[in-house]
Amino acid sequence: MSETTGPDAPGPHRTLFAYALRLHRQYPHSPLPRDGKPYPDDDRHGRQWGRKWDRRDQRLVGADVAAILDRHFSRPDAPPRDLVDAFHDVDVPIHHNPHITAAALRADRQRVRQTGRWLVRHSTDRCAATVGLALLATDWTPEDIPLIQTIGLLSNWFGPLAAEALRRRHDGGEEALTWLAQRAAGWGRVYVIEALCAGGASAARQWLLRHACDGDYLNGYFAGQVATAAHLHAAIVADEVDDDLVDHTGHLLKIMAGCGGMGLTLEHYPPAPAVLAAHVTHLARQTPTVGRYVDAATIADQLADRSPQRSGCGTAQRDELVRRYLAVLDRQDWCDTVRAGLDQSDEFVAWFVANVAARLRLRAFADPTGDD
Repeated sequence: MSETTGPDAPGPHRTLFAYALRLHRQYPHSPLPRDGKPYPDDDRHGRQWGRKWDRRDQRLVGADVAAILDRHFSRPDAPPRDLVDAFHDVDVPIHHNPHITAAALRADRQRVRQTGRWLVRHSTDRCAATVGLALLATDWTPEDIPLIQTIGLLSNWFGPLAAEALRRRHDGGEEALTWLAQRAAGWGRVYVIEALCAGGASAARQWLLRHACDGDYLNGYFAGQVATAAHLHAAIVADEVDDDLVDHTGHLLKIMAGCGGMGLTLEHYPPAPAVLAAHVTHLARQTPTVGRYVDAATIADQLADRSPQRSGCGTAQRDELVRRYLAVLDRQDWCDTVRAGLDQSDEFVAWFVANVAARLRLRAFADPTGDD
């Protein structure tokens, strides 16, 4: 390839794979800024792209792609490059699709793998790269893991199929999913962590228990799955636990207390009373920080402001938990910490003080001098 059309060239001729790889080298241990957007092919995928498919029978989505693949694989000598521009004018799903899977299974497995690899590595358009990833998602060969991980870094678009493809790799797939989860944000993180949880998450359990939630509101879709798949109830009730586990348990409980309509809530999480009790026990032994204070206050507010059943507790259990959380929050060292650490000009802080702190009558805000 020439300098102007090679995989690292600027503009629309750069392959999606090379683009993701270059960004990963700049940000090797974290999600790509803005999920790598804008992508090199954004000029071909404006805001109007895809709207013409909105009213299509969803049962037929992917059928056009499957028909193109069937015609391609029926010609034994057709090279993968023939497919580079074949999918741009059809509806290419970014999730697992039964039509595409069936087309892949009708063809020779080795040829399907070779075609998928070529399209992922060489496509300058996301449609072809997505189909290539969908082909790899029908296989289980561990040799393709690095390729899948790299394109999966553009996780908002390629995350669903990358997660499906890695989940099918029983040899190294869970480790690969954990690697990608550490480098995905937004919707991409949702897909990858859901795949980890669906697979049992045995090797990833310790990471999930401490790092799955990153503060995005989309965490509500998987927080309950993490608590269940990673056996939070067994981990947090231990006598000795590390701060990372306690802090992340606070994140999970705060999310599950208020994520109705998104994911599993405390109301439908049977170990909720035991996990809440264990969390507040460990919280009382921790050094106060603003983050811990806000999480604990939010949990206490959700418990106090709703019926006990909404938190999976009986009335006496709920009341005792609220009392224990407030006993920690109203201690002098916790009050001093939150007063010194909160930025009163911040919009969230203003909302927190006017709502959570006011409802709970938190001592740190009701009594600024610290005197009883």
